[in-house]
Amino acid sequence: MGQACCCLQVDQSTVAIKETFGRFADVLDPGFHFLPWCCGQQIAGYLSLRVQQLDVRCETKTKDNVFVTVVASIQYRALADKASDAFYKLSNTREQIQSYVFDVIRASVPKLNLDDVFEQKNDIAKAVEDELEKAMSLYGYAIVQTLIVDIEPDEHVKRAMNEINAAARLRVAANEKAEAEKILQIKRAEGDAESKYLAGLGIARQRQAIVDGLRDSVLAFSVNVPGTTAKDVMDMVLVTQYFDTMKDIGASSKSTSVFIPHGPGAVRDIAAQIRDGLLQANTTL
Repeated sequence: MGQACCCLQVDQSTVAIKETFGRFADVLDPGFHFLPWCCGQQIAGYLSLRVQQLDVRCETKTKDNVFVTVVASIQYRALADKASDAFYKLSNTREQIQSYVFDVIRASVPKLNLDDVFEQKNDIAKAVEDELEKAMSLYGYAIVQTLIVDIEPDEHVKRAMNEINAAARLRVAANEKAEAEKILQIKRAEGDAESKYLAGLGIARQRQAIVDGLRDSVLAFSVNVPGTTAKDVMDMVLVTQYFDTMKDIGASSKSTSVFIPHGPGAVRDIAAQIRDGLLQANTTL
């Protein structure tokens, strides 16, 4: 924009308001214009046609008595065909828009609970835009878009909401952890039961194999050595197992001293003691 020697340049996206002796005369579009100041013509001012943005912070209270700060972003522009209205009818466009935003937000938010305010922010923005469009069109302005860019509850409320959310997440995590431990204990118990079952099968098969081996040994000894009875064979087997056991005890690193009879009749006494113990156990059962 420039003016020299009664010549005037108006930049793009801008219009100039021309007056003659203080009275509105015309709206000058972008380009070159002749303005004879000696005839009382002058430029009253310039008006931008670019889209402008105004951020409005409005504090209000919700239906459940929570104070919140709603931040609205208003995008607006002056209309070229109503440039004179936009220039003369409003002294402070931004304050006028801000007043309408305050009025609509403070009329809409108190009807909603805090959670509903977050969910229905688009409805609030639409209400603000409709009200502004209806009011500002009379003054030569168009509302391009209205956005609710932020909703800020009171700091204490925000902290409480975060704590509630954190507690809910901790509760879910605790439930999941307990469920995992439950599954782990069940699987551990199932594995332990299966292990004991297999161990029992192994012991049963081992004992069955011992019994089968003893039976075969008794039968073979009775056939190969005439005159022997099954009782004589069992006595010899018991004595043999007794000495094998004593050998294992002596070979163990944790054993200290073991005293056993060593007389000539010790073998017979040992066999008698083992046999009497087995017979007594069988009688008790």
